[in-house]
Amino acid sequence: MNLYILRHAIAADKDSFDQPDSERPLTKEGSEKMRRIAKELKKLKIEFDIILSSPFRRAKETAGIMAEEFHCEEILKFSPHLKVGGDPGELIREINSSYKKSDSILLVGHEPYLSGLISTLVSGKKDLAITMKKGGICKLSFGSLTYGRCATLEWLMAPAQILGE
Repeated sequence: MNLYILRHAIAADKDSFDQPDSERPLTKEGSEKMRRIAKELKKLKIEFDIILSSPFRRAKETAGIMAEEFHCEEILKFSPHLKVGGDPGELIREINSSYKKSDSILLVGHEPYLSGLISTLVSGKKDLAITMKKGGICKLSFGSLTYGRCATLEWLMAPAQILGE
C-alpha cells in the first residue's frame, strides 16, 4: 500500500487573519502554485483511491485542487483526525476500518502533525528531523498500517523539487 502525505499550500498569514484558524484560506499564490504542483505530480502517474483531508479550509482547498487536477473529485473525503491537534492514532484506525481496501491514499494536512506522523510510521518515534514545506509531499509504502514503525519512506519532495525551481 502507498500513503502519500501532502502539506497544504501557502495560506493567509495566521497573525493577520482575524477569523478562526480553521477558516484561513489559501492565498492566490498558494492556489496557483498548488495547481502547478498537482500538474507535475500527475506526470509521475500517481493515482489515488481516496483523498483524505483535514477539514480546515486551507487543507480542503489544497485537497480540492489535487482532486480537480487528478479528475477524482468523487474520492475526496474529510477526517477530523487530520486537523490541527488531531489524533494520529485515530487517523490510522479510521484508515484501517474505512479505507482498508485502498492501495493508494493521499492525506492532506498540517505541520507539525504530518512530520510527526511520517516520523512515527517510519521510525516508531516522533522526533525524526523531517521538514514538510507548504505544498511538499512524501510517499510511504507499507504492508500493514499500524501506529508505529511500519512504513518505508520512498521519497520526500519540496515544492521547489517538484517544480524544478
